[in-house]
Amino acid sequence: MNLNYGFVKCKVVSDPVLKGSHLRKETQYHLHSTLSVPAADGTVQSWDSAINVGTNDADDLLRYILAFDYHGPIIATLKAAPAGYTDLTGTDALPALDFLRTNVLAETGKWRDSDVMDGSGQQEPVLTLQRLLVQAHSTGADVYIFGRTYTEGNGIHDVHMNQGSSGSFINNGEDNHNDHNDIWQDGAVFVDLGQPEWAAYFTAFTQQDVPTDDLGNPTQDSHEIDDDDPGSLAGNQ
Repeated sequence: MNLNYGFVKCKVVSDPVLKGSHLRKETQYHLHSTLSVPAADGTVQSWDSAINVGTNDADDLLRYILAFDYHGPIIATLKAAPAGYTDLTGTDALPALDFLRTNVLAETGKWRDSDVMDGSGQQEPVLTLQRLLVQAHSTGADVYIFGRTYTEGNGIHDVHMNQGSSGSFINNGEDNHNDHNDIWQDGAVFVDLGQPEWAAYFTAFTQQDVPTDDLGNPTQDSHEIDDDDPGSLAGNQ
């Protein structure tokens, strides 16, 4: 079953802060910023964002793409979207993101592995993404964050590929627990810096395997995502 998924078109109103949270046998690190998000009733809400930047586990690194010349056709759709939260739960076409079933990652460059995080914020991709978000804050740029909404309070997280995980993340197609695989629910960040090209940030964990089936679970012949995988299932739906 689908989890609540979509994107916020917002302004970043605080510089990002690196925070770690212990999960199982590792610490996962996120950049947290406060977002200004217009609501349907005309008010402006304060949201939190938790953008994945890596872990302290060398066996579970983050694979990421940071593109500063992003020019995919989704830009036009996002520009035309109203400010605020756009719900894409259950959507199986762009602007919902699926790294395997769309060409959203076309011409964005190679996957790179994150450094092993130590909480200092001196590793990549933290350094570069932090600079980008600080720039977005200082210039008032429109920022688009794709992910799953918090179950309590206003916020967005799971800003990474949300399919291909194993163990407790397997989607059995019946329950709707808070963290499971699904297709058409991948997370990302786009920043409109006022240029024809945008900046974009995409991530997947090295323990997530592709290709995936219709529930987002890894198939029997799955492997770590590599440069040949984005868009490989496009047209197969």
